[in-house]
Amino acid sequence: MTIPPHIFKGYDIRGLYPEELNEENIVVIVSAIYSFFKKGKSENESLTVVVGTDMRISSPSLTQKAIGTLISLGANVIDIGIVSTPTFYFAVYNYGYEYGMQITASHNPPEWNGVKFVKRGPNGLIKIGKSTGMDEVKQIAIANELPKPSSSPGSVIKKTGILEEEVNNAHKIAGGGEIKKFKIVADPANAMGSQYIEALFEKFPQDLVRMNFELDGTFPAHQPDPLQTETLVDLQKRVIQEKADLGLAPDGDGDRLFFIDEKGDIVPPTAITSIVAKSLLKDNPGSTVYVDIRYLATPKKIIEENGGKMVVTRVGHAYITEAMNKSGGIFAGESSAHYFFRETGNAESQMPVILMVLKAMGDEGKPLSEIVKENTRGYESGEFNFKVTNAPEILEALQEKYKDGRLDTMDGVAISYPNFRFSVRTSNTEPLLRLNLEANEKRIMEEKRDEVISVIKSLAK
Repeated sequence: MTIPPHIFKGYDIRGLYPEELNEENIVVIVSAIYSFFKKGKSENESLTVVVGTDMRISSPSLTQKAIGTLISLGANVIDIGIVSTPTFYFAVYNYGYEYGMQITASHNPPEWNGVKFVKRGPNGLIKIGKSTGMDEVKQIAIANELPKPSSSPGSVIKKTGILEEEVNNAHKIAGGGEIKKFKIVADPANAMGSQYIEALFEKFPQDLVRMNFELDGTFPAHQPDPLQTETLVDLQKRVIQEKADLGLAPDGDGDRLFFIDEKGDIVPPTAITSIVAKSLLKDNPGSTVYVDIRYLATPKKIIEENGGKMVVTRVGHAYITEAMNKSGGIFAGESSAHYFFRETGNAESQMPVILMVLKAMGDEGKPLSEIVKENTRGYESGEFNFKVTNAPEILEALQEKYKDGRLDTMDGVAISYPNFRFSVRTSNTEPLLRLNLEANEKRIMEEKRDEVISVIKSLAK
């Protein structure tokens, strides 16, 4: 039995089923995670671990093996069943559990599966990634230095009713009050987002048009990845056809969420970040809001206009949660449509975002496109990806060419000028170089976008 080292990613464990991740090696992986969790605990101290899972075809058998392994090692398992990743985070944090494990491969195609795992820290959840223990788990698993089965096996308790409490918590985060009824088209791509959309609108009824709501791990309609804009085309058309007020597109495990306005246009996540930040800052003046380094113009101006402070982080949901844990903050929005709240342990939660957008539309009496326009302060290029083998050389060349700009090397290379800025960084999950550029005028954005793309292509190998 082998465990491919490359399945231990920056934010989670993820591999092809059954070639890279299967019922045999998940026993070793879960045992290694248990050893990591057990570090610093006495030998006789039993751990309580929350286990959730998504709807992938391979998830039931992998989850069964994971639970069985934990029990054999003496852990008490809180089995929360099939849930979205935000619901998993909520369950761990809200009920005060110390550890958690979610069987999921997020938005990846159906032949993938994986494990996200967390532990509770003093200021929120700690997602285990490269900077928080993933390498240690990898070393334990590959070296096969595993704990022996316990002479006192653990137990399993099934926990239900979590979604209802999560809905109530989301309403509280969103400031309470009435939620006006709108016509909404939602396409969760037969994945986990359908679960929390149903629960939310059962409590706060909307005129909901459902697309691809039945859980199906083969993803018969399309891959559950709204960052691939082609997956949004049918939803965009349906919003227009239905004369709906907005559209919703969560990703596979539900921790990302894209909005479509009433015109069928994709709403930039930075605009959603700004709408949510504006709402939260009304009752929490002076609070800190986090954004990732890709796009800063819109959130910076909106946050500052509303009396908040903006802090920039590296790209990646685990890094953002880690930053919030370290220095505090009420909310974070990432350009890939992850949204994080202090009240959910600094982890993602999409239900409060939906409620705050609906409240903004209801309170202001304006369509989403107008609210987005009012909460936008720049022009964004969208993300461009380049398959290259010489990323360090390209990053160095960009620094030299644009050396008269202000340089930031927090995550790749970001260079700012008074009227435009760009970020070029290597992907955390794929062998790609990623470019994002923004400017205060559309003409400048397009001109500089094409210029930087040309430079990268001329250097690419």
